This record gives sequence, structure tokens and C-alpha cells, in this order.
Amino acid sequence: MAALPAVTSFVVWDYVVFALMLLVSTAIGIYFALTGKDQHSSNDFLMGGRSMSALPVAMSLTAGFMSAITVLATPSEVYRYGAIYGLYGISYVPVVVVSSEVFLPVFYRLGITSTYEYLELRFNRTIRLCGTVMFIAQTVLYTGIVIYAPALALNQVTGFHLWGAVISTGVVCTFYCTMGGLKAVVWTDVFQVGIMVAGFLAVIFRSMVLQGGFSVIINDSARGGRLNFWDFDLSPLRRHTFWTITFGGAFVWIGVYGVNQVQVQRYISCKSLAHAKMSLYVNMVGLWVVLICAVFCGLCLYSIYQHCDPWTAGRVSAPDQLMPYLVLDILSAYPGLPGLFVAAAYSGTLSTVSSSINGLAAVTVEDLIKPYFSMSEKKLSWMSKGLSLLYGVVCIGMAGLASTMGGLIQAVVSIFGIIGGPLLGIFTLGILCPFANSTGGVAGLFSGLALALWVGIGAQVYPPLPENSRPLSLTTAGCNFSLTGDGLNLTMGSTALPLTTTAFHKDTAYRPFLADRWYSLSYLYFSPIGTLTVLTVGLIVSLLTGGKKLELDPGLMLMREDLTCYHIYNLFKKKALKRGKLHLDKNGESNLEIKNPAFANFEMELTEDCSAQIQCPKSDLSHRTTEVP
Repeated sequence: MAALPAVTSFVVWDYVVFALMLLVSTAIGIYFALTGKDQHSSNDFLMGGRSMSALPVAMSLTAGFMSAITVLATPSEVYRYGAIYGLYGISYVPVVVVSSEVFLPVFYRLGITSTYEYLELRFNRTIRLCGTVMFIAQTVLYTGIVIYAPALALNQVTGFHLWGAVISTGVVCTFYCTMGGLKAVVWTDVFQVGIMVAGFLAVIFRSMVLQGGFSVIINDSARGGRLNFWDFDLSPLRRHTFWTITFGGAFVWIGVYGVNQVQVQRYISCKSLAHAKMSLYVNMVGLWVVLICAVFCGLCLYSIYQHCDPWTAGRVSAPDQLMPYLVLDILSAYPGLPGLFVAAAYSGTLSTVSSSINGLAAVTVEDLIKPYFSMSEKKLSWMSKGLSLLYGVVCIGMAGLASTMGGLIQAVVSIFGIIGGPLLGIFTLGILCPFANSTGGVAGLFSGLALALWVGIGAQVYPPLPENSRPLSLTTAGCNFSLTGDGLNLTMGSTALPLTTTAFHKDTAYRPFLADRWYSLSYLYFSPIGTLTVLTVGLIVSLLTGGKKLELDPGLMLMREDLTCYHIYNLFKKKALKRGKLHLDKNGESNLEIKNPAFANFEMELTEDCSAQIQCPKSDLSHRTTEVP
């Protein structure tokens, strides 16, 4: 019979490792605050001088949305529902390709700071403001969750006060974000993603030693049904299948990497379009590495506790505390390693929260202050710093709401789906549909948001029954431990307790008709619902309200010269023509190395085939969309 350990606290070396991570993160912020030139304007503070290289930006993109959600919640997700979660690795391919080939070139060409500036250029100011408000709401909610998650870990493994951990998390990342701007955010992300991977590897290597190797863990997981990759059930009500993760997950993460301000702000700060595109492709490799580590940690968790589940045995109060519990169980004999793991969770939070704060400050300055108030660059720089501080306080407050939202993975993806799906739809409508007008855009955006909110809120009120979520069985049959309370000692050795008897079960007699149909839709489909509704309604309304008469500047749309495959084709064509001793004019040249267009002061002049890619100043972009009477 297995004996579950009691939760212990940190030793001195754990605190040393943890403190070093905080000190290095803070030092990076102070360094960039003291280097001087990057603080003179709001553009430098928020965009890092638009001079970043591909590699640090790629690592920052990886860290930005991996966070403590990945460190804590992904392994427990695999432990409870199986390694099918690893199929996200497939969805990352279309996410990166679509983001780099469809959205990035347009944003980069326009030289914008806030992605929602595009919505005014393409549609009107109303849609821009709606997009800004939706982004702020989404990001504040998400950031509250990722502040709360590592606080749970600290509370579980050290006994440190839960809300003390929440406040300290927010204060540290708000400090270095406010001091150092985007450059501090990116370079702390580079450091912190390394800490995250190191924390995973410490757990993986120790688990393999304890269990007898990689093959033992895989065999245990197979016997426990955790290697459930190939579930091709077409039912949209099933929580996780091949289709929900690869199709629905792709929509969710395209909404994050393609149009979300926090991520877009990073790669459009690169010094050239080639660096910006490269950062996304290198980021994909980083995402795979982190995903593989997180999924395998979940399999290690199952292999070690397959006969004695700490959650159903009452040793932890929530599934998201399983990883910290495992760390104390298997690493407590190695002073410093538990501290490394909690530093990994904390690093994920710092990277995500600081990025979110920087993005929130950027859209507030660009979308809510600059269009309505005339300020000098120096005042805007101080305003950006003040907003960073303000949003840090707001996000700490939102952590209180996060404590009521249940499982972290589902809560986060639901937020991105409900709000991010309609936003992805309106950007796609603008970039790919030349006859979509502002009337169609408004109708589509509100329709998509209403439908996504309906299904999302309904799913919170009436969670899906276990036959749709299908958690895998856990057991305490192998446990042998005592629970002591008020002098009463109880020895437990129970039989299997399948998770289907716990969690979200409700008496079906009290569930309305839509509860087990519409509201039970997989949470990964919230984003496609919002996106496709915006596109469908937007196109129909645009056609009915004269969209075909719309005249657009081609620079607001995706052009063939934006595609990497077009430049590859031209490269081969150029070589072929050279072999034939023919001259190729400049329109066949690749322009992927064009410098950041935010610095351009001349107008775009497009040839008949739209081959020139020259930037207009933003002051000339206020009336780029006109309708022919």
C-alpha cells in the first residue's frame, strides 16, 4: 500500500533559488530603465524602439501565453483526461502559418502600435473602440487567473499566505514592466522561459529515476488509458477529441497569436519583417518543447499516483495543486529543486502578467488617449508608465474572481474563445474580404459576441455532464495513510473512485433542454462559433448594404507580396531567368528585409500588380476606406 506524504514547507535553499529568480527579473527591469534612451517616448517604451531581433522575441512569444497555466494545469489536465491534450502540437502549425502569412504582414506594413488601429482604418472608430474594450476585458480576466495560479502553488508547498503570494506576484511584475517597458518584458521572458523548462526537466528526470525509466512511465500511462491520442469522435459535445483540439484549438490560438495585442505587439517591434516572421516560426519550436515537457509531466504524475490519487484522497483540495504536491513528494530530498519548480510557475506568471500589462497600456494610450487628447511624447511616456502601474493593481484585484472559476485550463480557453473568437472574426473580415463594410462589421461583431457569450455563460451555469467531458478513472485503492482530526485516527484503503462520480454532476431532472445540447458544446468550439458568426453575418450584411461599391486602399488588405511562398517563387524565377541571361526588374525582387515601416515618412505607391510595399505615414491613413455612391 502506498503512503501519501504530508505537505512540507520550503527549506533555506528553496527560498534562495526562488529569490534569485525574482532578483534577476527585477534587475532586468532596472537595467532597461537606467539605459536611458528607451524611455523618451511612449513608442519606445511600449514597442522597444522597434529594433528587436527574432530570437528573443520568439522566446518571449513562447513565454507570454504558456505561464503558470502550463506549469500547473497542463500536467493535471493530462493526469485527469489523458495525453490527448498533446494534439495541440498539431494545431500550432496552422496557428503560426496563418499568423505570420495573413495578419503579421498587414499590421507590420501599417506600422501601427495597437492592432485595433487597423479596425478604424478598415471600418470605423466604433468598431475600433469595441475591439479595444473587448481586449481589455479579456486580458484583465486572463491575467487575474494567471496571478492566482502560482499563488495556489506557493500556498500548497510553503504555507505562504495565498493573498500574500497574489499581491507579491503582481507587485514584482508591475515594477519591472513599469520601469523597463517592452524591452524589459521581452528579456525577462527569455530568462523566465528557461526557468520554466528547467523546472519541468527536474520533475521529469526524477520521476524517471523513481519509476525505472521512460518506458515504465509510458506503459503505466497506456494501461491507465492516458495515451488516448486518436479519438476521432465527431460529436461537438465531447470535451476533447482530435477535432476539437486541432480545429477548435487552432481558432483559439490564431486569435491569440494572430490578432491579440499582447502577442502582436512583440513581433511588430522587430527591426524587419523577416525577423518578425522568423520569430513566429522559432516560437513554434518553443511551444512544442514546452508542450512536450508539460504533457510528459502529466504522465509522470499518473505513473507515480496511479494506485493512490492525492486528490480523491483529500491530500490536495484542487487538481491544479497536484504538481506542487508531486514536487514535494519526489524532490524534497534535494534542497533547492522544489524552489526551482515554484520559480518555474512564478516565472510563467511574471512573463504573462508583465506582457499583459504592457499590452493594456499600449491600447489605452493608442486607442483611448491619443485620438482624443493632445499630449507631448514625454507626457505620453509618463502616461504609459502610470497606466502600467494602474493595470497591475487592477489585475491583482481580478485574481479574486479567478479563485471562483474552477479548472484553470478550461477557464482560460473559455475566455479566449468567448471574446477572442469574435475579435478574430472581425480582423479576418477586414483583411480577407474587400467588400466588407463598416455596417457589416458592426453587425457581425455584435452577433458573434452575443452568440459566444450565450453558449459560454450557459456552459458555466450548466456544466457538461461527465459523459461528455469523460474524465478518466482515478483510485485510492492503493493508499495507506492516516487522517488525524480531534484525536480521531482513520486508516483509509479504498476502492477505485472514478472521477465521473465527482465534479460537475447535476441532477438531469433540473437541467433545461439546451443544457445537454447547446451549453454542452466543447469549450474549444466557443472561438470558432464567434469567428464564423462574425464572418457570415458581416458578409451578408455588407452585401445587402452596398459593400460591392466599396473602394479600399490595397495596403489594408492581404496582398500576394505578403506571402512567403510568393517570394520563394520569385527567387526561383529570378535564378531561372539569370540562367537564361534575361533581366528581371525590381518588381521580382524579394522585399522581406524591408525595415520597420513605422519609421517611413513617404507614401505607398502601388503598381498595377501591387508589387511595391512602401509605407504611408499614419497621418494619411485616416480615410483609407471610402464608399462609392
